[in-house]
Amino acid sequence: MPHHTPLIGTIVAGLVVAFIMGAIAHRLKLSPLVGYLIAGIMVGPFTPGFVANTSLANELAEIGVILLMFGVGLHFSLRDLLSVRNIAVPGAIGQIAVATLLGLGLSHYMGWPVMGGIVFGLALSVASTVVLLRALQGADLVETRRGRIAVGWLIVEDLVMVLALVLLPALAKVMNNADASAGMGDLLAPLLSTLLKVAGFVALMLLVGRRVIPWALHWVVHTGSRELFRLAVLAIALGVAFGAAVAFDVSFALGAFFAGMILGETPLSRRATEETLPLRDAFAVLFFVSVGMLFNPAVLIEQPLPLLATVAIIIVGKSIAAFAIVRAFGYPGDTALTIAASLAQIGEFSFILATLGTGLGVLPAEGRDLILAGAIVSIFLNPFIFSMIVRGHKKEEIEEEEEAEKARQRPHIGHVILVGYGRVGKLIAERLAERKAHFVVLEADAERAEEAEEAGHPVVRGSALEDRHLMAAGICEARRLLIAVPEGFEGGAIHEHARHLNPKLQVIARAHSDAEVAHLEGMGVPHVVMGERELAARMLQLSGAG
Repeated sequence: MPHHTPLIGTIVAGLVVAFIMGAIAHRLKLSPLVGYLIAGIMVGPFTPGFVANTSLANELAEIGVILLMFGVGLHFSLRDLLSVRNIAVPGAIGQIAVATLLGLGLSHYMGWPVMGGIVFGLALSVASTVVLLRALQGADLVETRRGRIAVGWLIVEDLVMVLALVLLPALAKVMNNADASAGMGDLLAPLLSTLLKVAGFVALMLLVGRRVIPWALHWVVHTGSRELFRLAVLAIALGVAFGAAVAFDVSFALGAFFAGMILGETPLSRRATEETLPLRDAFAVLFFVSVGMLFNPAVLIEQPLPLLATVAIIIVGKSIAAFAIVRAFGYPGDTALTIAASLAQIGEFSFILATLGTGLGVLPAEGRDLILAGAIVSIFLNPFIFSMIVRGHKKEEIEEEEEAEKARQRPHIGHVILVGYGRVGKLIAERLAERKAHFVVLEADAERAEEAEEAGHPVVRGSALEDRHLMAAGICEARRLLIAVPEGFEGGAIHEHARHLNPKLQVIARAHSDAEVAHLEGMGVPHVVMGERELAARMLQLSGAG
């Protein structure tokens, strides 16, 4: 067997170059998506040097799309959407309509067909989930009123795009038949057929999938095999997506989205998310690389004015529309500006829609290039725009009721800080509460933080790797730090940050392996607890042999 095959070469080149460019982007405080897209351009056919296999990259990208949409379904929260439905639903639909009309106007000026203009406008209307959440998390706005509105707005955009991905192939058939001067029945038949197939698939998933999928996962959990559970989750994601495409002739995206949404309703959703995250991330990177491979940099020179107009629609047109809608619903200026700034970029769904539109022949290749160039520019500029908006309203970042709540939760002098509210952290918190010890939970995951709050524990939301969150937890007044996160190497970095702020702090960390124990001890952590060692010691003690 040869050591180099097109498949291996494409995967290796894509991941290695994406890592290098993603690391550079991160170093420059940009979204890694910019690095991944540039990596795709570098290994694509329009730049000199190594050229990856485009057809194989596109097939790998299909897996990336399935896993991306599965992740969107896993994180879909009907509760979050309903809490802000009065502004998020009409706001997102209105902003999508404005951006689509602007894109349609630009496409008309460039002489494209109407259907191509609609696809172009839709692609410019939807923001990137990754970029938006990162901006909100960086400014500690996820749990504020404006953060919840932005997330709910994004959920509505995602749902509209899922619907667009389902209907676009049927609409493309309608347009092709229209060009052939077919009758009304011939025009509507593909669309009605698609709607019936989608309805059949949705009904099957709601009636059967909601019972079979949770049952299957619970059976796998009882086997005790972590590897089998991980495989089961991936089999559900890929199997449902492929089955939806074969049996119902609907897109991979819809099948994967519904599989994730149904799985997200089960108590095992968090574990499923954690177990599949590495593979989802890897194929998501390959998806972005494959999108970059399709980009022709010549558009920057050949069509500078259309590119400028595209960027203006994304950053200015969408933002003005969002700002006006939010203000029209009576929300204050800081909320309107935050939402407008967070939506001033495009990402994953835009790429999926552009690729599908080009493949169906309804979107010209130059339209796809403009979308990709607009995405790179807008993702590059968004952190700076968002930072200026947030800094300009620093005093209004946290609502008065949240300030009052934090004041009530201010820890006592000599309290304990518990980092992580997972399985181990939850047990520790219960014991501390039973002993009436003064402690505060520091948790970055929103669901776990909410779970800790529901249990009645004082919580600071944020990463323990950031000094401001440690300060909010009262690190300077704390007596002890308990690091309950499962990653020992991350625990060492947390210890380093915490001891820098409070050199007298007593630190106890958790480890999973001898290597992690050695690492933590090398970092100066005085007390390291390894689960397997404690379990062995306890069993020996109970057996009388210890």
